[in-house]
Amino acid sequence: MTTRYEQVQQDLKANPKTWLVTGVAGFIGSNLLETLLGLNQTVIGLDNFATGHQHNLDEVQQTVTADQWANFTFIEGDIRSLDDCKKAVTGVDYVLHQAALGSVPRSIEDPITTNQANIDGFLNMLVAAKDENVASFTYAASSSTYGDHPGLPKVEDKIGKPLSPYAVTKYVNELYADVFARTYDFNTIGLRYFNVFGKRQDPNGAYAAVIPKWTAAMIQGEDVFINGDGETSRDFCFIENVVQINLLAATAEAEAKNQVFNVALGDRTTLNTLFDALKTALKECGVNYESDPVYRDFRAGDVRHSQADISKAQELLGYEPAYRIYDGIGKAMPWYESTLNTGSDA
Repeated sequence: MTTRYEQVQQDLKANPKTWLVTGVAGFIGSNLLETLLGLNQTVIGLDNFATGHQHNLDEVQQTVTADQWANFTFIEGDIRSLDDCKKAVTGVDYVLHQAALGSVPRSIEDPITTNQANIDGFLNMLVAAKDENVASFTYAASSSTYGDHPGLPKVEDKIGKPLSPYAVTKYVNELYADVFARTYDFNTIGLRYFNVFGKRQDPNGAYAAVIPKWTAAMIQGEDVFINGDGETSRDFCFIENVVQINLLAATAEAEAKNQVFNVALGDRTTLNTLFDALKTALKECGVNYESDPVYRDFRAGDVRHSQADISKAQELLGYEPAYRIYDGIGKAMPWYESTLNTGSDA
């Protein structure tokens, strides 16, 4: 039986569209680009390289054909500039808005810059897309919106108070999207990402996510630090599941529009379990990490446990995550081992 995702891919190949991917040089953006070009779509990419990298685009170019790469147009620009946003959406059918400044700690240290990118930039993209009358606007929301709500698993219509400036910005995105639907009849879909991981996720810098950061440390024989007792848990979601739901959301029926959806597995993995899983997967790549983790204080703004209810996305979007956490780790580790051992700055 054909899944909705398989049907969407077939339809797109038969009837190609023009897509805008903001944050295209980043982790999620570059994976979206790779899949879309592989489906022979026309893609406009917008990025200012604040957190994205040219080498992510170079790697995508190496994975697609020359004809497919010729369907990609890159605009070096900033979502904080309305003119850049308007230029990028010209002639576009579908928008996948991924550009943002992520990281809870970054937002605590510099809330103003986070606000500028995540709220001012988001509003610019909304206005530009509305004025261009694009067919669909899908944006990266965040599980941080659940804040201090204690319930597990997380259900889309029950949120708490934000625990960081970053969480505030992502919640405001949802509020703006809802207002644009009511005021301008411009409907969007928000995707509340949980802990996404996979190839091209940057292991460097103070705000690196846990899986690439730990993976790099293990490959390079350095200490792995765990914030807290290691029993903190997260719903880790492999990048290819995220690519799937973006395409499903962009092509969704009217009943799914002007809503938000959890993007995850509906599962929980503790940091201690994750540490062991990464060690095991890297060992299969020839990397033997023998050290124990180093435990330190809990991090400000972090929630203790996170797990998604994904039934709404399954029902309304046809979302069927194809990769469980161990599948995703097994697929991602060879990329990290190869990339980090060749001296790339990944």
